[in-house]
Amino acid sequence: MKLINRIFFTALMVMCFSIPMAYSADHHGEAKTYRQTQLTDTIFLLQGKGGNIALIKGEQGLILIDTDYKEMSAALEKVLQQHGGLDDVTYVINTHWHGDHTQGNEVLGHHAQIIAHDNVRSRLLTQQEVKMFGMVSEAYPEHAVPSITYNKRLNIHLNGEHLEIGHFANGHTDGDSIVFMKKANIVHMGDHFFSGFYPFVDVDSGGSVVQMANNVETVLSMIDDETVVIPGHGSLSEKSDLEDFHEMLVATTDEVKTMMAAGMTLKQMQEEGLSLDWEEWANGFLSTDLWIQIIVDSLNKHAQ
Repeated sequence: MKLINRIFFTALMVMCFSIPMAYSADHHGEAKTYRQTQLTDTIFLLQGKGGNIALIKGEQGLILIDTDYKEMSAALEKVLQQHGGLDDVTYVINTHWHGDHTQGNEVLGHHAQIIAHDNVRSRLLTQQEVKMFGMVSEAYPEHAVPSITYNKRLNIHLNGEHLEIGHFANGHTDGDSIVFMKKANIVHMGDHFFSGFYPFVDVDSGGSVVQMANNVETVLSMIDDETVVIPGHGSLSEKSDLEDFHEMLVATTDEVKTMMAAGMTLKQMQEEGLSLDWEEWANGFLSTDLWIQIIVDSLNKHAQ
C-alpha cells in the first residue's frame, strides 16, 4: 500500500477533516486546537486555523515549516510539548509572509532561528496589505522576522533529513519557498497549492497565476507518484492532486484570456463564468467571480 494511502487511512480514523481555507470564516473558526497527523516516524502534519504546518523532530531539535496565526501559539505550544517543547525548536521556516503562516513567529522567534526568502524579511519589517480582503499587517518586531535568508536555494541537514528549500518566484507572492524533505519524499508547497479549491494569488505582493502554474509544473517534474504533498491549505495530497490543480490553473487562465481577447469587461466575464469542469473548485473560500478577478488582475499586472 502506498504511504499516502496509509496516511489517509490513519487520518480518517482519528479525525473528521474539514477543508482549511485561507482567509475563510469557516476555516478560521474559534477552536484553538490542532489536528495532528503522523507522516513518518519523525515528521508530522499540524492543521490549525491558518496554513498547514510541518513538524520535523529528532535529537538535533525541532524544525517547523510555518507558524500559523498568533492566536494559535498557545495551542501550538501544547502540541510541541509532546515532541520536546518550545526550547527544542531549532529552526522555523516561513514559506511566505502572510500572517496565517507567520504570526506565530512572535513566540517562536524567542526560541529558534527563522528562515525565509530575502523578500519575506523585507516585507515583515514593513507594513503590508492584502487589498482583496482589506487586511493590513503591521511590521513585525525584529525577533519575529527571518534572521537567516536566502536568494535561490538553501539546504538544511538535520535529524537525518535533508531539507532543500527553493525559491519559486512570483507564484503566490514574491517570496515563496517550497520545502522538499528529500529522504522522506515529502514536499511542503506553501501557498503554491490549495488542495481542491481555487487559490488566493497575492498579485499586489508579486504573485501571478501564470507563474504559479509554471512553478507547480516545475515541482511536478521534481516529485514522483509516491511523494506526499502538503498543501498550504486543504487536505493532505499526492502528486495526482497537484496535477489536477495545475490543470485547473492553466485551463481557467486560458478561458479568461479568451474572454479578455474578445474585449469582455470583468463584469461580463464574471457573468459568463467558467466552464462547468471547474465548478467544484469554487467550493472552497473563493467564488468563481473572485477567481476570475484574480486571473484578470494577474494578467493585467504581469503582462505575458
